[in-house]
Amino acid sequence: MNTHEYQAKEILMKYGIPIPDFGVASNDKEVDEVIKAFQLTEAVIKIQVHAGGRGKAGGVKFAKSPKEIREIARQLLGMKMVNNQTGPQGVIAHQVLISRPADIEKEYYIGAIIDRDRARPVLIASPEGGMEIEEIAAKTPEKILTLPIRLDGSLKPYHAMRLSNFMGWKGDQAKMGRKIAQGLAKAFIETDASLLEINPLITTPQGELYALDAKLSVDDNALFRQPEIASFYDPTQVSKSEVAAKQFDLAYIALDGNIGCMVNGAGLAMATMDIIHYYGGHPANFLDVGGGASKEKVAEGFKIILSDPKVKAILVNIFGGIMDCAILAEGIIAAARDFAIKVPLVVRMEGTNVDQGRKLLRDSGLAITAATGLADAAEKVVAAGK
Repeated sequence: MNTHEYQAKEILMKYGIPIPDFGVASNDKEVDEVIKAFQLTEAVIKIQVHAGGRGKAGGVKFAKSPKEIREIARQLLGMKMVNNQTGPQGVIAHQVLISRPADIEKEYYIGAIIDRDRARPVLIASPEGGMEIEEIAAKTPEKILTLPIRLDGSLKPYHAMRLSNFMGWKGDQAKMGRKIAQGLAKAFIETDASLLEINPLITTPQGELYALDAKLSVDDNALFRQPEIASFYDPTQVSKSEVAAKQFDLAYIALDGNIGCMVNGAGLAMATMDIIHYYGGHPANFLDVGGGASKEKVAEGFKIILSDPKVKAILVNIFGGIMDCAILAEGIIAAARDFAIKVPLVVRMEGTNVDQGRKLLRDSGLAITAATGLADAAEKVVAAGK
């Protein structure tokens, strides 16, 4: 789950990371309250959306007076941002972050991720901040330092020392830099994050370090033990289909193709999309109904798939391990009747009670195409989608 910048900053502050004064507003009254609370005479105003590239999109502006703060905030509230991260549908900013400006002498990057190759959390740092870490890695890989984070969220002392030397910090600044790195590493582990970054981390002419921007993404599977972060969920930043899928505990991601997919199990779903591509088709979505999907979940899955006007055919691909194929067939039949499905529907099922499930589909009187294997299913649905 992604969070907004202000939410990431609220988390970082709990770990002792210095951040310039800021407030969040969603209307004129709240803008005035932020100005008054911090006695702002000038401010940096940023739209709060779940996407990067806000500056390039015109979503970050500087105001030189309280009047300008109000005017710019009013302009940015409700702004629709569209870039390669948001997709063509874009996202709308319902809140703005209003922050006290900071004098910037130099920008750094510091963040934490899970290193999948090494199967461990790592800290990534660079003395070149203010740009995407991927860009730094591509152009100047020697300017990136990677250090392991221990499972208790700490850094080894000599790793922290190596970090401050690499970043060029000295004296009190080095102590503060190490403290920030330790705080970020601990926050990363304790929030079950998949990504936590400060970009840029800046130094002022007085030698002070501040986190100027922050990003936090948390593993969805760990949200049950992160109630505060779970409450940060913002349904306005995702499609209506994804909101509906979350309500029914369905894993759904919209794609650009025209073949709707309903599958149980993430691995089988990935294989299904691969084989659709292999036979010349393009999936319209990733939809995993889970190993023990109910008839209600199946019905909601169909509803979500059919809400996409690009869908020209649907493939239901189920392996009945935990799931009973007969129950699945009942769900498919009920949904097909309730929603009067007009696009071709191909069903491939194997596993528990599969013969009874196939019989129910045959006897339903509905236009459902049965497939005998994964390749057969992919060929049939790709042909139907054309």
